[in-house]
Amino acid sequence: MKQINLTVLALLIGLFSFAQQTDSDAIVGNWYNQEKDGVVEIYKFGDRYNGKIIWMEAPNDENGNPKVDNLNPNKDLQSRERMGMEIMYNFKLDEDNAWSDGQIYDPKSGKTYSGTITLKDKNTLDLRGYVGFPIFGRTAVWTRKLD
Repeated sequence: MKQINLTVLALLIGLFSFAQQTDSDAIVGNWYNQEKDGVVEIYKFGDRYNGKIIWMEAPNDENGNPKVDNLNPNKDLQSRERMGMEIMYNFKLDEDNAWSDGQIYDPKSGKTYSGTITLKDKNTLDLRGYVGFPIFGRTAVWTRKLD
């Protein structure tokens, strides 16, 4: 009888632990950046997560032309339009509510950073960009775009 109780208890603990695990696709969706002047669609690509710009408050420059990636250090990429541009690459689920090993490109500065994502709740994430070590970085809070 004791062995049956222990088996049932182990099964219940296993089921409870499984139910508590984070959905690895929980970050998939559309997210406002911290300034709320852009929306990035985070999507799954294989076993990794990428993101691209799908909305900008001001998509055109002062001449009415689409904004381009003019600050990119690669001259060949400076004429590409910001709208539709991939700016997040290769994030992978690391642990519950955390994705790591990604890269973040900031078209406002032309710089690329290593990155991590922490899901604070289903509609809020912390996106940390850094050079070298995460301690030397900056965290931006993004909010899910709810339609």
